[in-house]
Amino acid sequence: MGGVPRPSSSSPPIRHTADPARTREDLAHLRPELLERYDDALPGARAAVMGRLLGALDREALPGLVLRGGGEVSFPGVTVRYSLEAAAAFAVAQTGLAVTVRAGNGLRAGGPIADPAPSGGRHGERPAENARGGDGPDGSDVEDGGGRHSRRRPVPRTRRGRAPRDTAAATVDGRGWDSGQHRNGSEPPQPGWGDEDDFGYLEEAEPPGAFVTDPGTLIRILWPGSDLAAEIDNSVANMALARAANPVQRLPQAGDPDGLARAEQSITDGHPLHPCARTRGGMSVADVLAYAPEHSPVIRLRRLRVPADRWYGTAEPVLLAHPWQAERIRDRYPWLTDDGETAPVRPLMSLRTVVPVGGGPHAKTAVDVQMTSAVRTVSPAAVHNGPILSKLLRHVTSGLPIDVLAETAAGAVLVDGVPQRHLAYLTREAPHLAEGESVVPIALYGASPLLMSTVPDPYAFLTLMGSLLFAPLLSVLDRGVALEAHGQNTLVVLRDHRPTRILYRDLGGVRVSARRLTAAGLDAPALHGDLPSDDPQVLRTKLSAAAFGTIAAELIAALTRHHGADPARLWGIVATAIRETGTTDAPHLLRDPLPAKATTAMRLAADPLDDIWALLDNPMAAHV
Repeated sequence: MGGVPRPSSSSPPIRHTADPARTREDLAHLRPELLERYDDALPGARAAVMGRLLGALDREALPGLVLRGGGEVSFPGVTVRYSLEAAAAFAVAQTGLAVTVRAGNGLRAGGPIADPAPSGGRHGERPAENARGGDGPDGSDVEDGGGRHSRRRPVPRTRRGRAPRDTAAATVDGRGWDSGQHRNGSEPPQPGWGDEDDFGYLEEAEPPGAFVTDPGTLIRILWPGSDLAAEIDNSVANMALARAANPVQRLPQAGDPDGLARAEQSITDGHPLHPCARTRGGMSVADVLAYAPEHSPVIRLRRLRVPADRWYGTAEPVLLAHPWQAERIRDRYPWLTDDGETAPVRPLMSLRTVVPVGGGPHAKTAVDVQMTSAVRTVSPAAVHNGPILSKLLRHVTSGLPIDVLAETAAGAVLVDGVPQRHLAYLTREAPHLAEGESVVPIALYGASPLLMSTVPDPYAFLTLMGSLLFAPLLSVLDRGVALEAHGQNTLVVLRDHRPTRILYRDLGGVRVSARRLTAAGLDAPALHGDLPSDDPQVLRTKLSAAAFGTIAAELIAALTRHHGADPARLWGIVATAIRETGTTDAPHLLRDPLPAKATTAMRLAADPLDDIWALLDNPMAAHV
């Protein structure tokens, strides 16, 4: 693995989950040639993560939230004002994006304080009502500081009462709120949800309040002591590092066996809505440079032979371990025999999924690293379900322009008879492409203006996507499987830059209805974990949040931004594709509120892996 960045003998100790300042210190030893570009990229990365956080403030039922409306949110003891335009989903954040924070609860107006927990439901359970400014039942008008009026209401009480973590309040670091100097020489604030006296620093700044450009600082003000602040800091640092690396943007080329990997590695900013889009919890700066896809590494997996009686799954008893993981498990499990390295591989968007240089089957490995919302391991259920579900989906997608990249084999190490998720992997088919075809993740349309420039007509393009993706997804749902088709796991095959068919990968997030499968004349397999469900709301939520709340919404935002298209007309095209399927789910998907995963609320919850949903106005309802 020559060329992998490692600290020099004079470098500081390895720091894990580094913030921007510590990332810069390590970068000075590891890749000094990137320092200037990193410094230049940092303000834009802060703005991009802040924009995602503003989306959460505007849409999610967050711990401690009292009132929301007109670009202002109120928590006990503090009010935040922000740009509604910047908070819009898939908005492009401008460098210098700031919020105004002031002491006091300017929006309370006698309203009740909600339970400090987000609304939500597990695995697609119908979400509780989500508060949005301007549609409160009491119709009360509150004048904001700019003389504008907006209707506001208290955030509704939630189903799950969970208190915020009761830890010591975090102070902003000594460089000031926005990595600058304190105003008037004052000390940084001691954030908390106490009386207004706790916010003397903020009071000095009124009017109009203190301007905050750093998203980690905003987290410390609103949720002192939360682990989320460090995750946000790391997301900012890694996003700036990714932008500094400046991966080459190029159009996909037919016949390039490494084309998919190159396309995926060109995406710098990660998840378009999650504030922890680039969090790599547990990785050092050297690790990020060595293994993160946006740094275009070529690595090798370790082959670790496993005693046959300590192996679970259909793959041969050889664990394919990511090199980062292998370094951390071999001493703990000395009976894993090192059998050398694999051929060179490139990481795809998810970091832990790799493809051989020159093409070949993909391998999804386990890494004990938190990326976005979860530590990315391979569950025993996934080891069991993948090959079985792959065979089922061949039948479910028959006759449709969607093919599934089958998970052909999987395995996990047994410890005390139990399959271990951090000692597991699975293999997946590579895309089968004909001459003249190329393939990209559909997320690339939102991330790459270059690819978006190949779209000649935004309305014809979305009509085509309706027939290739949105309508077939409803057919698959009607037959019994809700695919979690979001931008990362949905691939589009192109010929002369025109979409021709869809490839779906990663079966861990689907939902399967035995009742619907039986009605379609298919046998329901025995699946482990939370995949089985006959609840139509669970099934529709799984599909809608990914396909419409993510793919359709991001495509429409990008088509509007780059081509000046009319978003209402574009949503009408998606609605037509859904309506014309004639399935029983279509009316619900057109009329029901659009679910969006409340990723920030989930990170602040007692169990961050519980699905929590925000309900948004459905733009397709106007086209019923």
